[in-house]
Amino acid sequence: MTAEIVNLRQARKRKARSEREKTADANRVAFGRSKAERQLSGKTKALETARIEAHRVDQSTPDTGTEKPD
Repeated sequence: MTAEIVNLRQARKRKARSEREKTADANRVAFGRSKAERQLSGKTKALETARIEAHRVDQSTPDTGTEKPD
């Protein structure tokens, strides 16, 4: 049985390099979009938010039923 000799400095550098690559890949996905894609995504999100807000029931003024109809 022979053990493999490992240079710890090189191993640390190799690990750091791979971590930076993972971060770079994630950033490419998150920030590597064209202006049109970013705008479309923003408009879609705004539309979804508006639809959700349109269906919201306002809880700030409880309906007591004491008002007389005109």
